[in-house]
Order: sequence, then C-alpha cells, then structure tokens
Amino acid sequence: MSQRSDAPASSPRFGEVVAAGHHVTKVYGEGETAVTALAGVSAQFVSGEFTAIMGPSGSGKSTFMHCLAGLDTPTSGSAWIGDTELGSLDEARLTKLRRERIGFVFQSFNLLPTLTALENITLPCDLAGITPDPAWLQELVSTLGLADRLGHRPDQLSGGQQQRVACARALASRPAIVFADEPTGNLDSRAGAQVLSFLQMSAEILGQTVVMVTHDPVAAAYAGRALFLADGRLVHEMAKPSAAGVLEQMKAFDAGQQAVR
Repeated sequence: MSQRSDAPASSPRFGEVVAAGHHVTKVYGEGETAVTALAGVSAQFVSGEFTAIMGPSGSGKSTFMHCLAGLDTPTSGSAWIGDTELGSLDEARLTKLRRERIGFVFQSFNLLPTLTALENITLPCDLAGITPDPAWLQELVSTLGLADRLGHRPDQLSGGQQQRVACARALASRPAIVFADEPTGNLDSRAGAQVLSFLQMSAEILGQTVVMVTHDPVAAAYAGRALFLADGRLVHEMAKPSAAGVLEQMKAFDAGQQAVR
C-alpha cells in the first residue's frame, strides 16, 4: 500500500488512538426548555477499528458523532482527533483539520451533480491542496468497482454506485478517521452490503478507522464493536457484534431495560 508523500500527518499505526470523546455533554436550549442530548459520554477509537454507534431514536448517537467530527461543539467535555482538542481550534483551523484528517460518508451521498465520479472523489483533496497518490486512488476505485464509471456524473450512476463514489471520496486523502452516518439508509440490501463490506475491509486490511452511526443490526454486524447509547449516555459495549445480539440489545431498550452485559 503506497503512502502520500505530501500527507499532512503520518498515517496512524494499528491500535493507535485516533479519536476520542471525554465526558462529552451537549445541551440544547436553556432553562426549562433545555434538552440534554449527551450526558457525559466517553469513548476512544483506534486505528484499524470499525465501530458502530447505535441506540434508539433520540439517544444522542448522531450528536456524539457530530461532536467527535467537529461538526458540533460540546457544551462541556472535549473531543479529540489525535492529540488535537477540537475545542482549541478556531473555525479556519477546524475546517483545515476536517479536510485533511477526517472523511465523511452520509446517507444522502452529497455528490456534486456537475462533477464526474472521479472529480467528486478527488474534490476534498483539491480543496485541501493535496495531490492524491495515484496508486492509492487506483486501488480505491478498483476495490470499489468504479474503474469504468469514473467519467460518469451522479445521475448516470445507481444509488449503490453513488455511495461507493462517496466512500472513495472519504478515503482518497487517507484521513485519520472516517465518519459514516447511516451510510446504507438509501440503498437496497445488496448495494448496502457492498458498501459495508468495503468499510469493513478498509478497517481490517487498510488500517482505516471507521465510526458508523446506524439503526440497522445487520449493518452493525459488519463492525468490530458496537457502542450503545440511551438517553444521552453510553450504556453498553459489544465486541464482535452479531445481528442477533444487536437486535436483542435494541429490544431491551424498547422494553425499557438494559440487557445484561
């Protein structure tokens, strides 16, 4: 696997802490109308690890991911990418860090309709002033089955192909971490499985750190571990989750009780 010579930082080693949240609290509003979305959540994410964040609607899972990714600001506590506390950065430096060290995959793909697949893939690198490693780029598009689609615009691609373009875009700059928010929510089961298999492979083989918010037990089973949030708190962690095990845990939330660890 080739490395970019102009990367902003060296690639993390397997098992190195890449991102962390320490006692993250997020409160929206004030006084009697205040809503606590997160109530002191702490978690670490290491290189080569694929983590699913799960929980009932309103549990705080997306808010926690947004705080980790610098898309939202904790009310208290701290979020870190490597040894950088996001709260210490002004907006310009935070934007630079997101461009250079974080990749994003969203449910809605977020591809620019006027750009080709290749232009969409390399856009974050272009914005950051980084030239992607041609060998790495070729490996990405080959692995994702996009080699014959690079000249196509999004409206000429299927939903699954568009999401694979989004995955390639997220990894093109070799970011420290990729955040995926319901990445298979708009895909059929076959296309979703292809995207999840790639995210799994990128962690296990390429050493990529992936954090995925999902409500789907089948999707969570592709991850190496699952974190469960309820009422803004981290209440359970599961190593090597299975779809059945995740579903059982989610049923416990619906029943208003936490499953036995």
